[in-house]
Amino acid sequence: MPLDRDYDKPEPTRADVESWPGATLLEFGASWCPHCQAAQPAIEAALAAFPQVKHVKIGDGKGKPLGRSFTVKLWPTLIVLKDGREVARVVRPTDSAAITAGLQAATT
Repeated sequence: MPLDRDYDKPEPTRADVESWPGATLLEFGASWCPHCQAAQPAIEAALAAFPQVKHVKIGDGKGKPLGRSFTVKLWPTLIVLKDGREVARVVRPTDSAAITAGLQAATT
């Protein structure tokens, strides 16, 4: 699946996310966030090895229910899901290793 490059779209509901089959990487953050910008090469590198993973960027912030339901506190927070259930979480990644490990957990 292609890399999602857009935080600025309507967020899915928690029920939507939990109904998605297979592996999904939810990326919570904001386009203006320097930590989110710095993490993009690591996220892209990790996802390159897992083309079957659905990648969804979610613009997070005060009053955003999906981020609150996952207790997101720092950006970027990456939540790896397998059939709608969290199997891994990476907060503020600086390289692709932890992301890759999470994606492996969702695809095996």
